[in-house]
Amino acid sequence: MDTIVNFTVGIEDANERLDRFLGRMCTDFSRVRLQEFIREKHVLVNNTAAKPSQPLRTGDEVTLIAPTTVEPSPLLAQDIELDILFEDESILVINKPPGLVVHPGAGNHEGTVANAVLHHCEGIAVVGGVERPGIVHRLDKETSGCLVIAKTEKAHRLIAAEFASRGVEKAYLALVDGTPRMPHGKIDVAIGRHKTHRQKMAVDERGREALTHYRVLASNESKALVECRPRTGRTHQIRVHLKHLGQPVTGDPVYGRRGSHERHFLHAWKLTLTHPESGERVSFTAPVAEDFPAWSKEAALNYDATLSKKQAAQNAPHDHD
Repeated sequence: MDTIVNFTVGIEDANERLDRFLGRMCTDFSRVRLQEFIREKHVLVNNTAAKPSQPLRTGDEVTLIAPTTVEPSPLLAQDIELDILFEDESILVINKPPGLVVHPGAGNHEGTVANAVLHHCEGIAVVGGVERPGIVHRLDKETSGCLVIAKTEKAHRLIAAEFASRGVEKAYLALVDGTPRMPHGKIDVAIGRHKTHRQKMAVDERGREALTHYRVLASNESKALVECRPRTGRTHQIRVHLKHLGQPVTGDPVYGRRGSHERHFLHAWKLTLTHPESGERVSFTAPVAEDFPAWSKEAALNYDATLSKKQAAQNAPHDHD
């Protein structure tokens, strides 16, 4: 059965090339694979086949019809331990450790989350394509925390669409150098490719809309623990926005400085999405990684307890006169 994913082009996506738009929205397929889909007329714009270079307009309906091909996976199933937060017949949610790559890249087909789920989940090899089985979103190699895997084609289709439409709620914890001047606020500045270092992103008024809400949870004389809730999903968004704020993520060699740290301290803390079978909103929390300082982990636990009490109070029945 073919996988069908639909997208509506927003104002911020207007004038973008079709192939680049799909590259951002369909992260479960490689760019080479997406180019093949366009050439083979598996991609429609307003129900009409289009060229890779076609500029999109606000309101355009883009449809990807990805044929499910049962072919041998190029990936090796590997018995890599997974820290499982939740699992049922549709989805698998793990707490990804820092240092583990989500899916293979060029010349690297081993030791990734994709290799691990091939071993763990029977029948997942063709879910979403053999190159990235079950993968619907990504975390950077050094970022730890919540990662959801789709175990069925239906789950893959629905969750991928929810990520694309910004329906998935995400909360990250970042350990940063220094303390933001304001205890909470929003960072609403566009992001684009760095003009000279093309592997980096940068604040760019001509870039794509990017919005992050933040709140300082705790601080000491040199660092702060900041909760970040991105409302858009730009590449390296939180890292770029915190650098713009003046407090880069601790240990970030690209947007701050590595120092003596082995990784950048960014953790995908909470994830809320619509369950693909029940239709209910479900939330998952990944315990803060062990390498975060003890004071920051305690602050996260205290804040989480406060959030839970507020949620319980909101859900409690109220007496009516």
